[in-house]
Amino acid sequence: MKDEASALTLYTSMLQEVADSNAEPKSVLHHYKRSFSGFVVKLTEEEADRMAGLDGVVSVFPNEKRQLHTTRSWDFIGFPLQAERGPTKSDVIVGVLDSGIWPESESFNDKGFGPAPSKWKGTCQTSNFTCNNKIIGAKYYRADGSFSDEDLKSPRDSDGHGTHTASIAAGNPVNTVSMLGLGQGTARGGATSARIAVYKVCWIDGCYDADILAGFDDAIADGVDIISISIGGFNDKDYFRDGLAIGAFHAVRNGVLTTTSAGNSGPKLSSLANFAPWLISVAASTIDRKFVTKVELGNNRTFEGISINSFDLKGELYPIIYGGDAPNTNGGYDGSISRFCSGGTLDKNKVKGKIVLCEGRSLAQGPFYAGAVGALLQSQSFRDDPPSLPLPGSYLDLLDGTSVYNYLNSTSTPTATIFKSDEMKDTLAPVVVSFSSRGPNHVTPEILKPDLVAPGVSILASWSPISPPSDIEGDNRTLQFNIISGTSMSCPHVAGAAAYVKSFHPMWSPAAIRSALMTTAKQLNPRINRDAEFAYGAGQIDPLKAVNPGLVYDAGEIDYVRVLCGQGYSSRIIQLITGDNSSCSETTYGTARDLNYPSFALQVPPSNSSVSGGYNRTVTNVGFSMSKYKAIVTAPQGLKIVVNPSVLSFTSLNQKQTFVLTIEGTMEASLVSASLVWDDGKFQVRSPIIVFNTP
Repeated sequence: MKDEASALTLYTSMLQEVADSNAEPKSVLHHYKRSFSGFVVKLTEEEADRMAGLDGVVSVFPNEKRQLHTTRSWDFIGFPLQAERGPTKSDVIVGVLDSGIWPESESFNDKGFGPAPSKWKGTCQTSNFTCNNKIIGAKYYRADGSFSDEDLKSPRDSDGHGTHTASIAAGNPVNTVSMLGLGQGTARGGATSARIAVYKVCWIDGCYDADILAGFDDAIADGVDIISISIGGFNDKDYFRDGLAIGAFHAVRNGVLTTTSAGNSGPKLSSLANFAPWLISVAASTIDRKFVTKVELGNNRTFEGISINSFDLKGELYPIIYGGDAPNTNGGYDGSISRFCSGGTLDKNKVKGKIVLCEGRSLAQGPFYAGAVGALLQSQSFRDDPPSLPLPGSYLDLLDGTSVYNYLNSTSTPTATIFKSDEMKDTLAPVVVSFSSRGPNHVTPEILKPDLVAPGVSILASWSPISPPSDIEGDNRTLQFNIISGTSMSCPHVAGAAAYVKSFHPMWSPAAIRSALMTTAKQLNPRINRDAEFAYGAGQIDPLKAVNPGLVYDAGEIDYVRVLCGQGYSSRIIQLITGDNSSCSETTYGTARDLNYPSFALQVPPSNSSVSGGYNRTVTNVGFSMSKYKAIVTAPQGLKIVVNPSVLSFTSLNQKQTFVLTIEGTMEASLVSASLVWDDGKFQVRSPIIVFNTP
């Protein structure tokens, strides 16, 4: 890698070469100098096109803006606080790329922690911020320098999101906490003894690629082991036009595992935000706790909706009005708009002091800003995700909402009250939540994504006390812990689980850790989970089992390079990315099916009902030195799945054995599921198999 001065000279020369002759001189806003090469600059579209044509340039892409995508959850997945911890548990460093962190939270107290591990090379930006032996490093990034008045120019978190995700991954146990009485218990992360390094790349207006890449660049060089990034990716056909995928590629080259959120654009197929082969993509599932909010009308009828409602009207009845009957006509709205209760659409004189019935799912900004006492929402969408509102509220299904509406029209003085939420047992959990993004991977369909599912609904974790808990300005509740949902919450669960595995196996590669998590995951029921493996991947994480998976499917940089070559990337492009002599040789994988992945996906053209495909795989023995594994295949009618050899015998640890899996037959549906389990009587190493028509 060139030294910093020569790199800047090169970048400046390139800028001069592409700049319009009448333009002012351009300067490099930021350049990446530690783990990969590149720079940030303001260019016109024409200049960007010329830059893309220069020798040595892999890609030029805009500075895209992305969005930020526990008392019960860890216990629910079978990972108790008392679980045995690995011998290097305090040497594992989790890097969190997010909106910063609130360092004073009890989740990040460093009592009992010794100095940072010797491998740590990072620093702490101490402006309005102090690190300790738990939060061992913290930095913030804003390449364009355009801070808003609400932004804190420090690693401190004013949003809450980064604090929440960091505490899920590696927060200390904190006893008897709750969100204003809801979800009471012990809040903790997965890797409670791990250290945290903070890279603030998200601001009031979002998260930008330039800053995400800078965070990756530093995190890799600083010595982190796991990167958790709960940020929406960029759906592009080119992996190297996606800043997050580029950063994660360089992370895996340096032995750092990246866990990412799958995205919150479900249940649409091919809606994944992060799906590169070298990272873990995590979907979101429910836990066995749900929040139910009861509503009582003046005629004594009661209905149960869902919400995270910490407010208590103490059973007092208030007048209730339909949003469509209270339009803000001075603002130019009529009932066809005000019925949805968006901000500014309601007449304050008609709404103030009342409960408002609204159509659709929203955050009830309209009733809140108009001075309402409460809000009732009604819709059928996302019924598995309780909203958190800035005032008393409940989210009813359409049938109950219609009953409330009919009651409003049956009396001249309709009244209602809303009770504080109750916690109830969810016996169906875990189920993939409807908002969780689905596969297939639309760039490389035959690499199954998402990889795993983890708790992501109504998760209680640490919070920034200066951030409104409902994300609505004017919500003045001050919280140390908050309950929110998203694949942003499921991602750090896997980061924490990965850190836990790493504490037992510090020399394992990112792919080996991913394999351990996937092959020991709990299979979910495809009959109650829409889109089966495209929703949950290998299944729900089981950290205790993942420590001893028996066999692992390992892979490294060369394997990902071969996949990229098979996708059409040239040796020149590959070398510019890797900075070495990697090339697309005759060993290039013919299809992505040749990547040594712990899952199997076969894409079939929509016009075909016949199925044919083969896979070469290699497993590494990490169980008992002397062991014999037998292949157990489960397949639906119409498919013949053969494994050759069907028995793998090992005589030593770390010994490798290769096998071939072939699939033949016909499909009886557009998506069919199967599985392969390698079983030695002690370990059951399970891989999902999915065969699907192109959507």
